[in-house]
Amino acid sequence: MNATTGAQKVVVIGGGPGGAEAALAGAQLGADVTLIERVGVGGSAVLTDVVPSKSLIATAESAAAIRDANALGVQFYVRGETGRPHKPEVAVNLQAVNRRLLSLAGQQSLDMKAELERAGVTIVQGEGRLVSPSRVVVSTGKKGTDFDEFEADTVIVSVGASPRELPSAMPDGKRILTWTQLYSMDDVPEHLIVVGSGVTGAEFANAYSNIGAKVSLVSSRQRVLPNEDADAAEVIEEVFKRQGMNVLSESRAASVEATETGVVVTLEDGRKVEGSHCLMAVGSVPNTKGLGLEEAGVELTESGHIKVNRVARTNLPSVYAVGDCADVLPLASVAQMQGRTAMFHALGDAVSPISLRAVASNIFTQPEIATVGWQQKDLEDDIAQGDIQVVHLSQNPRAKMMGIEDGFVKLFARKGSGTVIGGVIVSPKASELIYPITMAFENRLTVDMIAKVFPVYPSLTGSIADAARSLHRIVD
Repeated sequence: MNATTGAQKVVVIGGGPGGAEAALAGAQLGADVTLIERVGVGGSAVLTDVVPSKSLIATAESAAAIRDANALGVQFYVRGETGRPHKPEVAVNLQAVNRRLLSLAGQQSLDMKAELERAGVTIVQGEGRLVSPSRVVVSTGKKGTDFDEFEADTVIVSVGASPRELPSAMPDGKRILTWTQLYSMDDVPEHLIVVGSGVTGAEFANAYSNIGAKVSLVSSRQRVLPNEDADAAEVIEEVFKRQGMNVLSESRAASVEATETGVVVTLEDGRKVEGSHCLMAVGSVPNTKGLGLEEAGVELTESGHIKVNRVARTNLPSVYAVGDCADVLPLASVAQMQGRTAMFHALGDAVSPISLRAVASNIFTQPEIATVGWQQKDLEDDIAQGDIQVVHLSQNPRAKMMGIEDGFVKLFARKGSGTVIGGVIVSPKASELIYPITMAFENRLTVDMIAKVFPVYPSLTGSIADAARSLHRIVD
């Protein structure tokens, strides 16, 4: 890539994954970049969302590994006073866990800030507001009394989103919590009620169950993870129930009230669920209010998201929007790609419009669910045409050695050509295993090409090769 504009002035409002990536790309291309961030580089994704939540999940995985080690012949004992062995309890120090994950988040933010500063990005702490398509005002004082103004050839908005709050279940930060407030708890909750069975609800329900909390999951739909592959969601729900989680399907929460000792969740059918804490995981809302977007002429959706095209450009030629505040896919990886794409486009560099179908996504339950490309529902609805092959991990020798009982690899291949058009993996570390299928999808490889690659034996990736080999008979 070559810098084509040199001294273009770019102002980025919001330093989350998308904004930080845009700022870095712009500085590397020679632009004069100013990044405005309210709380810290990395934004909520690094400080209160992705980094801390996945760190918590890593702790939960370790706790589960200790719990399940007995099945592999590993036993933990301590000697009592009489010399006889006693099985010790496995306890999670939540205070220590939260200190660690918040420290990791803070360090990641500092690392990102240092990288941007080395690249030449000017970082301004404050709240930015668009007053015209080419001018940004920043409130830098604690009481909003001090202001700086920046003229820009290009403005990139990357202000993210916040947890949705319901009037009938307002978070208090003590008993009724959003996912950004969980890390203030000192002890593992005695009974955590999770309202919402989408990705966030499922991940936290699983994590807290694995670190020792009793968990009830309130799902308004027929099954957990209603927007995911049905077979994958079924596996996860079975795992949840086997762990002792109380899954309340087709149960919508009408209200949540805090009491002196806990919470009471009242369902629409009148049933009441009592617990010690409640996590509200009912979606998010974009942080676009008060930014002057509509006044400047930027088009928004009814939900408040910023309308953008495939290169992250709004209806105003000089204004772009990336990340969860835009009407695209709310994933950090997508935000980063949007940030790079927006900056390249604004500076006149070559760009490839984003194809969401090629985005690999992952749900960090245990086991994880990773997907890419066209999915089974697309084939069933005749949106895409393809053949399906499923290989269960119970057939995989490495999975047997590791004690893995749940999960599968599902591969989709286009009829006739055998081109890989999608895949689903349910497995520990599915987020890592999905990459070869993503590469195959992006580069239009056929199942025969995958089948010719030598996987390690034994390995979990061997199931990908097995699925590809099985599809050869169908598409040949």
